[in-house]
Amino acid sequence: MPNYDYDLFVMGAGSGGVRAARMAAGLGASVAVAEDRYLGGTCVNVGCIPKKMLVYASHFRDEFEDAQGFGWTVKPEQFDWTKLIDNKNKEILRLNGIYESLLTNAGAKIFDGRATIIDPHTVSVAGQSITAERILIAVGGWPFVPDIPGKEHAITSNEAFFLSQLPRRVVVVGGGYIAVEFAGIFNGLGSHVTQVYRGPLFLRGFDNDVREFLAQEIPKKGVNLKFDTDIARITKQDGELQVEFTDGSTSTCDAVMYATGRRPLTADIGLESTGIEQNSNGAIVVNERYQTNVESVYAIGDVTDRINLTPVALAEAMSFVWDLYSEGGKDVGYEYVPSAVFSQPNLASVGYTEAEARDKFGAITVYRSSFTALKHTISGSDEKTLMKLMVEDATDKVIGVHMVGPDAGEIIQGIAIALKAGATKAIFDRTIGIHPTAAEEFVTMRDPVAG
Repeated sequence: MPNYDYDLFVMGAGSGGVRAARMAAGLGASVAVAEDRYLGGTCVNVGCIPKKMLVYASHFRDEFEDAQGFGWTVKPEQFDWTKLIDNKNKEILRLNGIYESLLTNAGAKIFDGRATIIDPHTVSVAGQSITAERILIAVGGWPFVPDIPGKEHAITSNEAFFLSQLPRRVVVVGGGYIAVEFAGIFNGLGSHVTQVYRGPLFLRGFDNDVREFLAQEIPKKGVNLKFDTDIARITKQDGELQVEFTDGSTSTCDAVMYATGRRPLTADIGLESTGIEQNSNGAIVVNERYQTNVESVYAIGDVTDRINLTPVALAEAMSFVWDLYSEGGKDVGYEYVPSAVFSQPNLASVGYTEAEARDKFGAITVYRSSFTALKHTISGSDEKTLMKLMVEDATDKVIGVHMVGPDAGEIIQGIAIALKAGATKAIFDRTIGIHPTAAEEFVTMRDPVAG
């Protein structure tokens, strides 16, 4: 039997890579991990965690305004971007240390550098050739900026977390969750924000009702939405950016942030040397056990470009490890994976959209409710909440739940458990609500949408 340096070599120390390495080492495998940027990957450093911190910060302006309706006199607010970013950086540095401890305490060896595959059992990192029985690729993705004149003047979400000062005027380009979230962040912190999307409506893939509802709510906060247009060019003049749009209009701003998608970070990691199969956008093709067409090489997480969410990468990591180093049988279920957009107001979803449900199940019943949350009956805000629920007629199972409103992610997380367990509408109806909450609306909807 071949003698390898390690049982498992993990390329990438993001959420999925760290979880796989730590668990495999804990089960007795000899494990090494290579990372060339930062421990914790995108989520910890330039993704979920720092973004949520900025989202929290951006909500305070609305809270100050809402407080007046409840009798509070709020002094003129002052916001210090530098202090926010410094505090965010300190917390991320602390998390980097925790990830390092998790790996070393489990017995995994950390290599500082970008690993490349030499052959099915060999990688090169930091000038060393290292052999392993299995190689796991978990290098994640990277923001993509289209090739337009002046693209060198644009930033992505990566750079947005480290700006030296808050831009006074921002153009956010894109229609995905990162674009929507950062438009809300900059706007909430006091920037004048224009969000541009080339399509007719943002957040493609979410239910149409919630997309349309959110497009009505976001401008109430002050974000200028421009659909069916794109940026033609960016020029820099006298320290300002001049933006020309494809519809002929122009804008002067201090920052242009592109959030037009992410691509698997698979360039220059040696995939070609072993003939590892990739799809058209560079994602690694794997089977149901995360194995590539090269028997000893596996891949999980965003690098496979399936459901690009941190909890999915974590679940895939655990399934991978259990399958190879433990009793197995812990398959990941990709149906009823909940997701949230930390827009303002929040959007969250689990299960099928209405279009998907009609296509898959045929006869369905739809329930929908739009209302003003109790808080806003005296806050002075005209923000509305939307809830939507879909039921398969043949089984009475709830197959899709969608929400736009405060704490949507927190609420949908609990409902995702019910859908995963196969809850029916009858069970929802028999569930006692917590009053007064917005969430109770999900167990009190009785009248289906006509038609």
